[in-house]
Amino acid sequence: MTATTLTLPTSRGDPDPIGLRTRVPVAPTLSMFDPLYIGIDEFGEPVYLDIIFHNLLPGGEPGAGKSGLLQNVASHAALSVNTRLVLFDGKLVELGPYMDVADEFVGPNLEHALSVMRRLLALATNRYLWLLSKRPSRRKVTRDDGLSTIVTIIDELAMFSTVLGSKAQQDEFATLLRGLVSLGRACGMPVVAATQRPSWDIIPASLRDLFGYRCAFRCTTPSSSDIVLGHGWAELGYSASDINPATRGVAYLLAEGGVPRRIKTAWLSDEQIDAIVDYATWIRRPNPTAGSRSLTYQIAA
Repeated sequence: MTATTLTLPTSRGDPDPIGLRTRVPVAPTLSMFDPLYIGIDEFGEPVYLDIIFHNLLPGGEPGAGKSGLLQNVASHAALSVNTRLVLFDGKLVELGPYMDVADEFVGPNLEHALSVMRRLLALATNRYLWLLSKRPSRRKVTRDDGLSTIVTIIDELAMFSTVLGSKAQQDEFATLLRGLVSLGRACGMPVVAATQRPSWDIIPASLRDLFGYRCAFRCTTPSSSDIVLGHGWAELGYSASDINPATRGVAYLLAEGGVPRRIKTAWLSDEQIDAIVDYATWIRRPNPTAGSRSLTYQIAA
């Protein structure tokens, strides 16, 4: 099987004028409008999400596999054309590897988080005003509009809504998040928000019900599972508390209008994540051939 590679030009006697290897693999670009692969179901069938028009809420106990799901989403977004990442990570290390490809990276700083959330909400409002101006009028963006997709990923929602800052700041963050989740799905600004503390004070029903996708990883109690999936699913036999603690990455996935589906999320090693980020950084670099005389494509065996 052949692989397409990009042969970088040489100029002014420099064998590698832009500081990269002479041959760099070129892969087909992705889009957030493409189905996003996250793993397989219990029958071995692939599972895809339509993130562009649906928000995603993963929840479960520590070590259950939520980070693996977030990394699948972040990796797809990093490799997608015309896509911008906004990352919130109170622990720094889960989404930290994607820092170089993110437009904004928020650590354990609630003032910074509030500033970014206010900007995101203002941008979402402006996009709806733009949609309102279109004729004929439309209710959502499309691939052909050319607007960038802005993917917001929050790892450990509880850090920003109950731990950091003052009570007033925490309440403002929760309010801004609810507004962004409400508006983002139709204007190309989906939200992925994860927590390892599935409780009513972290995920109130008014917020949970705004997420089109809900993914319950191993939980300690049936009630915690219901907080993620929705009231009553545990009584019907869909309880994430029944998931074996040794099976990391197994979860119940609920899509709006459906029933929970048992899945196993794909796992990316640290080395694979580093390779993805390295490549994503390369394809996102500004004007890589400026000042060069030629650009050629070759087929390598």
